[in-house]
Amino acid sequence: MKRINKIGPAKTKWLILMAILVVASCKVTEERKLTTGLADSKLYRDVNTTDTTTIADIPWKQMFRDSLLQHIIQEGIDHNLDMKIAVDRIKQAQANLNQSTAALFPSLAVNASGPLVSSSNLNGTLSLYQLYGSASWEADIWGKLRRTKRAALASLLQSEAYKRAVQTQLVADIATDYYALMAYDAQLQVTLKTVENRMLDVEVMKKLKESDVVTGAAVVQSEANRYSVEVTIPDLKQTIRVAENTLSILLGRNPGDIERDSLNNQQVWTGLQTGVPFQLLANRPDVQQAEYQLRYFFELTGAAKTYFYPTLTITAEGGFANGNISNLFNPGSLFGQVLAGLVQPVFNHGLNLQRLRVAQAQEEESLDTFKKTLLNAGMEVSNALSSYQTATDKLKIREQQIAFLQKSVDFTKELLKYSAHTNYTDVLTSEQSLLAAQLSSISDKVQQLQAVISLYRSLGGGWK
Repeated sequence: MKRINKIGPAKTKWLILMAILVVASCKVTEERKLTTGLADSKLYRDVNTTDTTTIADIPWKQMFRDSLLQHIIQEGIDHNLDMKIAVDRIKQAQANLNQSTAALFPSLAVNASGPLVSSSNLNGTLSLYQLYGSASWEADIWGKLRRTKRAALASLLQSEAYKRAVQTQLVADIATDYYALMAYDAQLQVTLKTVENRMLDVEVMKKLKESDVVTGAAVVQSEANRYSVEVTIPDLKQTIRVAENTLSILLGRNPGDIERDSLNNQQVWTGLQTGVPFQLLANRPDVQQAEYQLRYFFELTGAAKTYFYPTLTITAEGGFANGNISNLFNPGSLFGQVLAGLVQPVFNHGLNLQRLRVAQAQEEESLDTFKKTLLNAGMEVSNALSSYQTATDKLKIREQQIAFLQKSVDFTKELLKYSAHTNYTDVLTSEQSLLAAQLSSISDKVQQLQAVISLYRSLGGGWK
C-alpha cells in the first residue's frame, strides 16, 4: 500500500505565497494595445477609399525607371553617411538586446585565492587556499528582466525603422534633386535658345531701320532685350553647379558632375493609389519608429513598477578549500552551499517612485509623439496629392498659354514690318511673356514629378 504524504502547514503557506506572486506578476506584466484606432479614415482629408492598393508597396527600382537615376539611388544607399550612421545605431541596439537577454540567466564566476604573506601567532602559521565557482540568479517573478528585454527589442526595432526612414528620405531627396537638376538644364536650354532668337531680332531690327520701318530706338531696345536674357545664364549655371554638389554629398562622394537624362524623357507616374490610412503603420518607417519608441517606454514603465515588489535572488558556491595547497583537490577539501534571499524594498530615498513617474511621463510623451507623427504623415499625403493635381491643372492651362503667346510673338513681329500701328515695345512684351511662360512650364513639370516623389515617400515608399 502506497503512503500518501500530507502537505504540512509550512509548505501550504509557501504554495499560497507562490500562487499570490504568480497572479500578481501576471498583473504587473500585462500587455495592452498602444496604437489601436489612431489612424482613422479621415487622415488623408478628402481621400476616402477602402482600396488597400498603395504605391508605397512598389520597390523604388520600379517606381523610378530612369536607369541613370536608379544607379545614383543605389550609390546613395551604399555610400550615404546618414545610412552608415543608421547601421551603427542598429549595432548598438543589438548589443543592448544581447545584454538584456543574458540578464535572464545566472551570472557565473570562478574565484581563486591564497595568502601572499602568512600571518603567525601562538598557534603557528595559518593559511587557506581556495578554488571555487559562484553563481547568482534573480528569479524574474514580476517580469522586470523580461520587460527590460522587450524594451531593448523595441529599441532595436526602432533603430531598424530609423534606417528605413533614412533610406526613404534619401531616395526621395536624390530623386527630387535629380529632377530639379534636369529642370535647371531645361531652363538653361530655353534661355540659350531665347538668346539666339534675340540676336536674330537685333539683326532684323537693324535691317528694318535701314528700310526706315523702325527707328534707332527699336534697335537699341532689341539689343537690351537680348542682354536682359543673357545675363540670367551665369546664375543658372551656378544653380546647376550647386545642385550637382548637393546631390554628390547625398551620394557620399566628393562634389562633381552628375550624369543625367533630359527632363523631356521623364514619364510621370499616374497611378497614385494611397491605400488606407491604417497602412501607414506598416509602411511608413518614421511612424513605425514612433510606435516602437512608444513600446519601449511602455515596457520601461512596466519594469519600473516591479521595483516596488520583492526580489528573489538565489546564490550558490562550490569548490575546494584547504590550508595546504598540495591537498587542495582532495575530496575532503570539497565544499558547496546554496542560499536564497528575498528583499522587499521599504525605503529607497524615493528612487523607485521617481523611476516610475519618469517612465510614465516618457510613455505619455512618446504617445503624443506618435500621434503627431501620424498626423504629419496624413498631412504630407494630402499635400502631395494636392500639389500633383495643382501641377497637372497648371500644365494643361500653360500649354494653351504658350501656344497663344507664341502666336502673339509671331504676329507682332510680322505687323512690325508692315504696320505703323505696331512698335518694338509690343514685340518686347510678347517675347518676355513667352519666355516666362516657357520657364514656368518647366517648373510645373518638375512640380508634378516631385509631387509623385513626395506622395511615394509620404506613404512609406522607398525602403523596399
